[in-house]
Amino acid sequence: MASDVREIVFATNNAHKLSELRAVVGDHLKVLSLEDIDCHDDIPETGDTLEENSMLKARWVKDKYGYDCIADDTGLEVVALDGAPGVHSARYAPGDGHDSKANMELLLHNMEGVTDRRARFRTVITLLTGADGCRVVDGVVNGTIATSPRGENGFGYDPVFLPDEAAGLSFAQMDADAKNMISHRGRATRTLLNLLEKQA
Repeated sequence: MASDVREIVFATNNAHKLSELRAVVGDHLKVLSLEDIDCHDDIPETGDTLEENSMLKARWVKDKYGYDCIADDTGLEVVALDGAPGVHSARYAPGDGHDSKANMELLLHNMEGVTDRRARFRTVITLLTGADGCRVVDGVVNGTIATSPRGENGFGYDPVFLPDEAAGLSFAQMDADAKNMISHRGRATRTLLNLLEKQA
């Protein structure tokens, strides 16, 4: 990797998100993890929107550690549930922490007997840099909620989300490259990279 490649921190403790973002950016950016900068803080996610949570996380790292920072927040928005779980997607099920299996089980329970299964994944990414200030981008993929989990790949709600562009496959049935081509996070990241290239 060239020495002049820009370094930036991705404010997440989710190893799956980190690997996805690194795969999308390739050699355009050197993406550091929170562990790489010795940040072990429990960064608050107390916002009421994806945009607010994304900004909170990016601002935390930028202010406390001084690094240019990317932070994201992602929500699964289900039409029949009035947009839920939305901003609460990672903590949808009761209890402490991020229990992906419990979240998915609760979602399927709440969708029992529901015929309108339309949903979308939305990712909001905030970029904070000393030189360019603040940029906020988002990415969306539309789909439907399956009646039961499918596939072993991915994470979170991937086994029950069927993107419209994947011919009936769930995200968890797709390989990483195919998912990144159409995913909400992939789309938001490519939009961000386009902005950075224009500023270069």
